[in-house]
Amino acid sequence: MTAQLYAAITLGSNSFNMLVAKTIDKQPTIIAKYKRKVRLAEGIEADGSLNLSAMTRGIDCLAMFADMLQKEGVSADNVEVIATATLRKISNSDDFCQQAIKVLPHPIGIISGIEEAELIYQGMAATTSGSGQRLVIDIGGASTEFIIGNGNKVLFKTSLPMGCVTFNNRFFDQFPFKSTDFDHARRNVESILGDYQQELSSLGWQSVVGASGSVQSVVELLCARGESTVITLDVLQRLKQETLMQNSASMLEINGLKPERAPTFAAGVAILLALFELLNIETLHLSGGALREGLLHQLARRSS
Repeated sequence: MTAQLYAAITLGSNSFNMLVAKTIDKQPTIIAKYKRKVRLAEGIEADGSLNLSAMTRGIDCLAMFADMLQKEGVSADNVEVIATATLRKISNSDDFCQQAIKVLPHPIGIISGIEEAELIYQGMAATTSGSGQRLVIDIGGASTEFIIGNGNKVLFKTSLPMGCVTFNNRFFDQFPFKSTDFDHARRNVESILGDYQQELSSLGWQSVVGASGSVQSVVELLCARGESTVITLDVLQRLKQETLMQNSASMLEINGLKPERAPTFAAGVAILLALFELLNIETLHLSGGALREGLLHQLARRSS
């Protein structure tokens, strides 16, 4: 009997992702990946609605996913679509969902920040080696999730309204970037963390794992330079200085930075820097997986 295919689709504030997989030896095995930088959070207007341009980018991506589902031969019963921070907060999310279902005929589940944090942790635990108590930080486009867990057990989880797209719009919308932009971002991170700063520090951890685009962009850069891919405070301070020295907003002179990562790179580095300093983080390693892998494993359990 041929193993059934299933697809996990996640609509983030920065990127839309789709994983197609089948179960082999009781584990989901990914056979295809699709991703597009939609930057949905860039389109949030002052009145809380999502503008037409961002909505169009999102719907176009979902139409592409629909084509790929047909190409891969995934049954309509084996597809799950979830959305995160931007669709949680915009006032016209119903409009987006109504347009979306016309091109991708699957209902969109808009999950809470706590549900997102749970899936992120399960995705990390299923794909990332290591033991002991771990702090997981997932910096998305419009929210950041913090989870502390040990093995498969979650001890703490929360989702806070800070992300590389929203911070880019607030603090890094004027070029050239200035040191004060990073200072303003840090103060905002501290304010949003609030009492969670003490709560996280009190629980403690043996290691820190980071997920999603902001961490990935730094790790890709370090890998391209042939350096250790472990993120440290020194690494982030060097990247801050390189960002401040750029002559163009494209930041083409930053060795190892992929062009598609450049638009939100400064904001991501600023958030990471603030968290390293406020939480006294020494080192951070890239997670093997996060939200989409968590959803994929949930689908695999359901289809087994």
